[in-house]
Amino acid sequence: MQVQNLTVNRLCQNRVITAVNGQLPGPTLLIQEGDTLVIHVNNNSPYNITIHWHGIFQKLTAWADGPDYVTQCPIRPGRSYTYRFTVTGQEGTLWWHAHVSFLRSTVYGALIIRPRSGRSYPFQQPDGEYPIVLGEWWNANVVDVANQAQASGGAPNNSDAFTINGQPGDLFPCSSGSTTRINVKQGRTYLLRIVNAALNSQHFFKIANHKLTVVAVDAAYTNPYVTDVVVIAPGQTTDVLLTADQKPGLYYMAARPYASAPVSADNSTTTAILAYQGASTAPTLVMPVLPALNDTPTAHKFYTNLTGLVTSPFWTGVPTEVDKHMFITVGLGLIPCRNNSCAGPNGQRFAANMNNASFQLPTKMSILQAFFQNVNGIYTTDFPRQPPVKFDYTNTGLSGNPNLIFTTKSTKVIKLKYNTTIEIVLQNTAILTTENHPIHLHGFNFFVLAQGFGNYKASRDSKKFNLVNPQERNTIGVPVGGWAVIRFQANNPGVWFMHCHLDQHLPWGLATAFVVENGPTPSTTLPPPPHDFPTC
Repeated sequence: MQVQNLTVNRLCQNRVITAVNGQLPGPTLLIQEGDTLVIHVNNNSPYNITIHWHGIFQKLTAWADGPDYVTQCPIRPGRSYTYRFTVTGQEGTLWWHAHVSFLRSTVYGALIIRPRSGRSYPFQQPDGEYPIVLGEWWNANVVDVANQAQASGGAPNNSDAFTINGQPGDLFPCSSGSTTRINVKQGRTYLLRIVNAALNSQHFFKIANHKLTVVAVDAAYTNPYVTDVVVIAPGQTTDVLLTADQKPGLYYMAARPYASAPVSADNSTTTAILAYQGASTAPTLVMPVLPALNDTPTAHKFYTNLTGLVTSPFWTGVPTEVDKHMFITVGLGLIPCRNNSCAGPNGQRFAANMNNASFQLPTKMSILQAFFQNVNGIYTTDFPRQPPVKFDYTNTGLSGNPNLIFTTKSTKVIKLKYNTTIEIVLQNTAILTTENHPIHLHGFNFFVLAQGFGNYKASRDSKKFNLVNPQERNTIGVPVGGWAVIRFQANNPGVWFMHCHLDQHLPWGLATAFVVENGPTPSTTLPPPPHDFPTC
């Protein structure tokens, strides 16, 4: 992978961006389950870079996971690093992206894992496959956008467009000539591999006059679910079967944000074209009717109707004995600003937190390196198992409460013994505003046992747990003003980041990490880092 500057034209402007191999999106990696990847990353850009292989388990290869200052120090300009890892126990659609600043707005691509030879999909063999990668575009240098927000203490500027496979589509100026086009033949079935690579927006996705059948999410097979709309959060992937069962013509596929928070956002619609073979030379394009921006009932219906395919070759079943329970609040807050001169509410600086701990990345070495070498002073293991204060978490009347709104910066992590089964209640808060937060866990899939609105109450809501065939994910959209319960087994030694995949919230501190100790045997022990491992 060559990471370097690239000049592209979007929205009537030439912009210099950071890209991989001269492409936007970057190259699609097409592999089979069981393959070992050796990927040389040469950083010829002016910025520090790391690459995260989003959703890959990285069994015993935590050094290759990629989040900056969590598992590695960045690859400096002019330097290189070789990522080596084997993909086992996973099939479907994942993706890769930069894990530094806002660079993943242009440094990203699909990672498609097909069944190994002799295996087939657990659904009908499609006649063709297409990656559908949703992105986000700024008419600005995205590093400057991030730095300006960090300097001011406020929110970053909204993006100027969304994209499908790098193109904004017909509804944007100077864009219709390059709109993404997907060619199909009537009567045939296609596998669409949808990735939400946007930085700060969940999306509704539809194709005019067509139904879609969900067969996998986050590279985990699901029971077939028929729908006319897909809801997908940043970081998530969704595989759908599309049957070209309409009369030959041109049909728009379109995506627009699901914006659950009452704040300013880019509300534009990106489009691509589903083009039937044999369509007339001047057909009328049909546009789908998309849900309203704040249509939470539609989003919740989609997310809660997905179930896991227990006949999948990699289905393990839900762990029944839980070793560790945690209750983690997720939401926004503030940290004080000198002279009340910042751009956040009341002149303060925006922050975000889990259990009122706002995560601060280290700078001297990565957490993984400190863990491996037993170096003190880089992180602490006192992340709280529950919030320091119990309150009416989703009561919007408490928004701005001075006794709740302020948080503090720290690098607190959660230490787990190997093979610990952990259950986490992720509880949204309304301290500044409620919002659907897409929480991503590195290194593992988790089972989504239940989701709901309001404050989680164990005596009531644990009765709703699906312990038979829950969906597996690596990224969960915690419902706006609500909660989600996840469970997983920590059977992978290393340091694994858990964070909000809205990029504006990550630098604000909506994150923590799990430090998983080595197991009892060499096959459960993390080996040393590779010889070319980047140092700080």
